[in-house]
Amino acid sequence: MLIKRLFSSSHAFSSSSASSNLLKIGSVLKQARTFTDDDVLGYSKLTHDANPLHFDAECAKNAGFSDCLVPGMLVASLFPRIIAAHFPGAIYVSQTLHFKLPVYIGDEIIAEVQAVSIRQIKNKYIAKLSTKCIKCDGPLVIDGEATAMLPSLVMEPPNLAVTSS
Repeated sequence: MLIKRLFSSSHAFSSSSASSNLLKIGSVLKQARTFTDDDVLGYSKLTHDANPLHFDAECAKNAGFSDCLVPGMLVASLFPRIIAAHFPGAIYVSQTLHFKLPVYIGDEIIAEVQAVSIRQIKNKYIAKLSTKCIKCDGPLVIDGEATAMLPSLVMEPPNLAVTSS
């Protein structure tokens, strides 16, 4: 039974392999997202992360930032979302992250996952992926690498609905 649509269409997905729906080395999957105050509050409630850098502008400014920060792990959560949306049943095995620049509420972020290597093990695929987030005006904010176990190389159209039994 369909419970609700999770995310609005403003969080668009795109793929560089529009002509082919199979993941291959060099394939790029992207998602744009603008984080809001509500996103940061929801993340804080879920994780119990009450770091004042995320809620207190004065504290953030005293630490050398221009305003409150979006938690880096919240921004990085775009990577498994992209993978799971295109490969239902994927298992996220590992992720490295390098936080390069701050992300502020209202910044439009483009998350990108690019296949670097793919190998088959029995009936599954291990994909090594380059991961990065950039601000829409260009600067790199997060850089890293992920490994995921994929049930198939067929890239599904993103399914943004949640179902329950």
